[in-house]
Amino acid sequence: MKVNQLVPSYHRGDAIGDTAGHIKRFLLSQGFASNIYCLDRDRELEEESELFAHFPALDEGDITLFHFALPSPMTEAFKRLPGKKVLIYHNITPSEFFKDFSEEMVRITRLGRQEAVSLAGHTHLALADSEYNRLELEDFGFKKTDVFPLFVDFEKYKQPVNPFVYDLYNDERTNILFVGRIVPNKRIEDLLRVVQYYKKFISPLIRLIIIGKTASLPKYYEALVKFTDELFLQPDEVVFTGHIPDAEMFAYYRASDVFLSLSEHEGFGLPFIESLVFDLPVVAYNCTAVPNTLGDAGVLVNGKDFRILGELIHKIADEKELREKIIKGQRKRLDEFKSLDSQGKLLKHIKDLSV
Repeated sequence: MKVNQLVPSYHRGDAIGDTAGHIKRFLLSQGFASNIYCLDRDRELEEESELFAHFPALDEGDITLFHFALPSPMTEAFKRLPGKKVLIYHNITPSEFFKDFSEEMVRITRLGRQEAVSLAGHTHLALADSEYNRLELEDFGFKKTDVFPLFVDFEKYKQPVNPFVYDLYNDERTNILFVGRIVPNKRIEDLLRVVQYYKKFISPLIRLIIIGKTASLPKYYEALVKFTDELFLQPDEVVFTGHIPDAEMFAYYRASDVFLSLSEHEGFGLPFIESLVFDLPVVAYNCTAVPNTLGDAGVLVNGKDFRILGELIHKIADEKELREKIIKGQRKRLDEFKSLDSQGKLLKHIKDLSV
């Protein structure tokens, strides 16, 4: 019996790509014939995957898992496949977030949602990596849905951090960290406003560290750089690192005082889990999948009063007892997340589909 995966773009270090790789290794360990088929991939993943042009003939008892996050030619091909079909939905950011920055992204995200809806009648099971995403699948018309949490490789966080980066940023400043794509739904401009308040009314010893690809949406990144200047924030107070190796990123986690997210759309939020791993207190805007991922951990805020946020960050960074209380709650949530038996759940679904 074959249980294959479709991943339009297969990348290492990407949450979807890493999840697909883990699923493949698990399926092979359970005795299934399994491979990953993609339209494009990183060069170092060529031995771990095949191009979709080489997708094999299927029997009626075979199962295909389709990781969906953007529109692609795989959508129509997936509909026509024989056998049992499972959608793994990783969410699509609503198009309205991009309207001021990219007509192309507006088009792509609208098309992506249309393609997702079109799969409802062609899928035997639809899985989502958060309850928020699962409910969205129900709205799209999928009848059988379940939550299948994103795979997180906790072993990789045990590697040594970059000592130069850690020593450079582990100084007298309060470090606010954000990790994620530099795109409008992340509302990075709101992080800048918090830093401006902190600098003006609490302490000039403040630094915002933003880790993520700056080329994802150039017009938005350029607007952020301009806004940083308008707020009279200096380069040593707002640091855009771009895409960096894990050892450097983990050093920033270790050197930071608070992880702050004012994002207005999250399908899961892997950096929240990473913050729990590094005992970094999380303050996050309460929306979309954020409460699903954090549970009772961290500090969820329901508004964006930048004065309150600035004072809250100062309090967390300055008061040891409060900080330890937050970290204790986050460790509990991390244990809960680690105890989720995603592999067992996937195996059960495969067995149910095989009947």
